[in-house]
Amino acid sequence: MKKLLNSADTAVADALRGMEVAHPDHLRVDHVNRVVLRRTPASQPKVGLVSGGGTGHEPLHVGYVGHGMLDAACAGEVFTSPTPDQVLAATRAVDAGRGVLHIVKNYTGDVLNFEMAQEIAAAEGIRVDQVLLDDDVAVVDSLYTAGRRGVGLTMVLEKLVGAAAEQGRDLGELAQLGRSINDRGRSMGLALTSCTVPAAGRPTFDLGPDELELGIGIHGEPGRERLPMVGARDAAELLVDPLLADHDFTGAPTICLLNGMGATPLMELYVMYGEVLRILEARGVEVARNLVGNHVTSLDMAGCSVTLLAADDDLLTLWDAPVNTPGLRWGC
Repeated sequence: MKKLLNSADTAVADALRGMEVAHPDHLRVDHVNRVVLRRTPASQPKVGLVSGGGTGHEPLHVGYVGHGMLDAACAGEVFTSPTPDQVLAATRAVDAGRGVLHIVKNYTGDVLNFEMAQEIAAAEGIRVDQVLLDDDVAVVDSLYTAGRRGVGLTMVLEKLVGAAAEQGRDLGELAQLGRSINDRGRSMGLALTSCTVPAAGRPTFDLGPDELELGIGIHGEPGRERLPMVGARDAAELLVDPLLADHDFTGAPTICLLNGMGATPLMELYVMYGEVLRILEARGVEVARNLVGNHVTSLDMAGCSVTLLAADDDLLTLWDAPVNTPGLRWGC
């Protein structure tokens, strides 16, 4: 294993220290609880947005703390859920009297720990609601979940709900918006390599030089099918076909995220986006907005995923709204 770390044991703490000094105008870090917070709170009291998960998915979630997205993100150990204490600390820190919305990916540990923190916060008088993401069409159940996994749509939802929170929408409206986005979004991914968790020191699964893994999650878990390696055009078909089979994206403007898993060059991601767009246009899907890059990653995994969201005028306006975070920035 070759990684630019001091130690697997200190990797998360070291990364948070580096992130804080790299983005002093955007972030502050509660190093005791490993919670990343907005350096400057919103000018008017608003609903606080909290998300989080295991480290290794950067820029998700810690890179999306700032104006127009999250107010706080909890950093668990690599591919490990944040603890209830972390989530509770984040919830307390961002509560401005209008309630707090938890954005949670459907992984068993995340769900249990966020729910436990929500119960404690409610007992303290903090209003908390939750949006659960399960956009992955690849599998019904996996090593980490009961039901579909939350993957690439998480970042899209954080952007859209974050913009709505900046507008001053209330907790109930934001929760309803988040659930609507989850209902209308789907994701599918593939891997060309496994990833190496620092504490393990070896790839999570074995993948031959002439193979790809279809339907992977974001924790290095294997997918639903292992196939011979194919070119970009065929790979795009493998990703898009299950999305269109699972949800009708015709008749509405669509937001498309072509997401890298961490180790795929941007050149290849653009090749893949061109092929994905070609297929979508041929199937009658109008892509109104797109984003290409590494946004919901899996350490050093090579591969990509496609996320589609059936949008409307409100969602497009929220997508275009200003955002200013380390991982995403426009209009500011």
